[in-house]
Parts: sequence; structure tokens; C-alpha cells
Amino acid sequence: MSLFTQNSSLSALNHRHVTTSVSTNSELIEALQAGELDVNKKQLLTAEIQSAGRGQHTRSWQSPPGNVYLSLYHPIDVPISGLLSLIIGVKLAKMPVIQALNLQLKAQGKIPIGVKWANDLGFYPLAKQNLNFGFNINNVIAFNKLAGILIEPVWIASKLKGIVIGVGLNVAAAPKLTEQMLEGMSYQAISLQDIHESIKKDEKDNPLETIPSLAIIYEQISQALLEAIECFKNIAAEKSNLQPSSTQYVTAQFNQQFKEQDALKGLRIKVTQNLNNKEHILEGRAYGIDTNGCLQLQQDNGNISAIFTGRIDVINET
Repeated sequence: MSLFTQNSSLSALNHRHVTTSVSTNSELIEALQAGELDVNKKQLLTAEIQSAGRGQHTRSWQSPPGNVYLSLYHPIDVPISGLLSLIIGVKLAKMPVIQALNLQLKAQGKIPIGVKWANDLGFYPLAKQNLNFGFNINNVIAFNKLAGILIEPVWIASKLKGIVIGVGLNVAAAPKLTEQMLEGMSYQAISLQDIHESIKKDEKDNPLETIPSLAIIYEQISQALLEAIECFKNIAAEKSNLQPSSTQYVTAQFNQQFKEQDALKGLRIKVTQNLNNKEHILEGRAYGIDTNGCLQLQQDNGNISAIFTGRIDVINET
């Protein structure tokens, strides 16, 4: 039986669901570039599993069954910046399934699911966590990663036609990560089901509703992505002074929403960058983002640096 009904809102996105995909992002991009899909229309591809899922910087994305593997193509005519991934993260964190869990987490005094700069959903636990993969994480707190975002441009005849946004969300199962898969990153995988069960254990007299079906979660994610692109376009218009600065409502609204969802807010962090083939390390406290979506790092001398790229580690201060 199909997960999806004919009346599903996904049909408006030319939705196609497959049992197995090498990578939903790769498959969608290849079909668009080959002329098999109309680049002037939105296209949605979902898969039950991926055999070679991809994350940021060519890292692999483990794709066991029971989770979300979704890619949305959207035509776009404005330049893309790093701000888009943050907007997507905020919109995903505001999905009903995430908000329902966050209400319970906050009620129990736990850290809610938020947005980790620049393209992850999850949270840093209150206490230091051990990754248990046989290596020393050197007083670094592991990020509990729930979802990742991968944005890729679609070029045809040297012209940008649109973007493909890939979302991998751990729903039923968190993949087992090895040291090789982590590639030095300080995080561990967690699923919606893991979070759901941790809340149920603490609130036996007030159980949560069950996690929604994958079909419903696909709809929530798709809606979040559409809202994110619209928000990004409106912010781009405001930055282009198509609207007076006094009416830059969308930008101000997003900045406030990001502050509320910022998983790094106020934490002491170490930023590792590769500059001219040399490792460069900065330490300080996460201080939100600037207007371009760069991470702001407040160093101990009070100076604030804008971080465009780099590996972020949260330092345990307890």
C-alpha cells in the first residue's frame, strides 16, 4: 500500500516516491539536467532508503529504512547565499512534529531541538556525552544530530535554473556512526523516536501522541521548504532596497526566530578552519549570526569575528 493518497498536497510538487535511491539529490539533479523533468516546475523526490546518501562536503549520509530522505527542486531567480540553509533550518524546527516534542522537552527542563549553524537540526545536551567509538573527544560536547540539509544548484547550459534541497531526518532510527563516518566531527545521531521515548520515560502519566507517519512528515517538510524559499526571496528583496529599510519586517522576523532556535546560542565554541592548507583555530562564544548568515564569534578580547565556514566544536565548561 502506498504511503501517499491521491489527495496529498505533495502531488502539486510533482511528487515521485521510490523504494531505493542512490541519492535523492543526485537522482533529481541528473533527471533535471537530462531533460527528463521540467526545470520550470517544482519537483519532489522521496525514497525509503538511499544506497549512497550524501551530506555536506561529500560526507556520506547513512540511510536506514524508516527515516526521511527527501529532495525538492525549486526554480529560483535570485542569487543563493548561506542564509538560505539557516532559514530552512528555522522552518524545519517549526514543523508541528518538532514543536510538539519541543513543548514537552521544555516542560521537563531539557534542551529543545534547534538549528545548529549552518545546516543541522538537533541539540547539545546539558551534560557531556561520550560518543563511545573508542576515541577521545577532548572535553568537547557531542551534538545530537537529528537532521541535515544539503542545498545544491542546478546548472543547465551554464545557466542556473534552480536549486535542489535535500533533507535527511532520522525518524524511526538513528544510524550507527563509526569514527570513519564522523571524519573528526563531534556529533552523534539521534532520531525522533529516541527523543519521543526519552520524554515518555520521564512523563509516564502524560504520554505523548505517537510520531506522525512518514507521509505526514513529508508534507510538513515540503511545506517548510516552500515557506523557507519564499522567506529567502523576501529577505533578498529587502536587502536590494526594493522595500524601504523601515519596513524590513521579514528580515527582522527571521532574525528573531533564529535567535529562538539557535542551538549554539551562548555556548563556548572552537572553530577550526583550513586556511592556505594550514589549520587555524579560534575560540570564543557563539554570538548569533550576521545579516549574511555568517556565524558571529565573540572572542575573549571582546572582538567579534564573522565565520563563513569551519568545523564547530562546543567546549564543555562544567
